[in-house]
Parts: sequence; structure tokens; C-alpha cells
Amino acid sequence: MEAGLSYKHILLTGPPGIGKTTVVRKVYEKLKEYNTIRTKGFYTEEIKSGGKRIGFDICSLDGRRGPLARISGGGSDGPRVGQYVVNLSSFENLALPALETDNSLPTVLIIDEIGKMELFSTCFRQSVKEQFGRSPSLKILATVPVRSRGKPLSFVEDLKKRNDVEIYVVTKDNRDEVVAEIAEKLVSN
Repeated sequence: MEAGLSYKHILLTGPPGIGKTTVVRKVYEKLKEYNTIRTKGFYTEEIKSGGKRIGFDICSLDGRRGPLARISGGGSDGPRVGQYVVNLSSFENLALPALETDNSLPTVLIIDEIGKMELFSTCFRQSVKEQFGRSPSLKILATVPVRSRGKPLSFVEDLKKRNDVEIYVVTKDNRDEVVAEIAEKLVSN
């Protein structure tokens, strides 16, 4: 971190399967120990059948759950990412309310993830953009995909360039150690 610069938001990045969602969930559990901060948001979870990944669910921190994407079954409607078809209506019905915050209490907003599937939703993009501009009482912990050889996601690249964002690259070596450090940064002023 540059001298004198105070980061407000934290973005976790790293290759698929490295443990970004696990770090987010562990930070969330640690944040629950603090009575002075509220948490809102969602995380994503792989769905497997017979040991094979068949899709992803979105899980709100208040316990609601629904499909984000599933392997295409022929005539499935919706945007596609590789072999998956994104269920935009399910995603928006769960994600958008999970992103609603007010300024009355210090809040950590958890967004796992801001990726290709999620960014098909114009409403989601707008909500994320608004939340990153909110009052000092709101801090964001989000995961973003690592920049691949393909075309980068301009929305994600713009978030990474913000001067109030600190980026953590999650690795096998650091994924357990960063949990307490990230939680402490999110609760400190």
C-alpha cells in the first residue's frame, strides 16, 4: 500500500478454483464476531452431480439460494459462458436485493463474484457501480476473475483501477493467512 493511502474496498483475484470463495466465506464468518458491523451480499457455489460440476448457485448471506448457471441442455435460453447457460432472472432476484444497503450502519458488502456470468445483468452492473460510490460506512469485499488471455472484462478492469481498492491475489500459499488480515481491514476505520 502506498504511504498515506487508505483503501476502502478489497478485491480478491486469482485463477479459478484457487479458493477465492472460500476466503470470502471465512472472512464473512470472522466478521460475524464483530457486533459493530453488518454484512450483506452473496457468494457463489459450485453444483456437482456424480462428481462433475454441472453449474453454479447464488447464495445470499440471508440464506436464500437459486441457480446462477447450469450446463446447457439443448434449447436452454439465456446468455452462455462456455458450456453454461446463465439464469439471469434467478440471479437478479437473489443478487439485487442482497446488494441493497443503507447508510445507517457500517456495512461490509460481499460480492462473490463480479465475473462474466454476473455481468450479463445490466441491473447488477449498475448496482455494483453505485455501491462502490457509496458513503464511508460501506466497504466492499468482492471477487473478480484473473485477467485471462482473452478480452479483459472492462467493468472489472475499471474497478481494479479505483484508488480506493486494494487487490489481493489469492494463492495456495496465502489463502489461509489472508483471512484475518482482510477481516481486520474491513472493520477498521
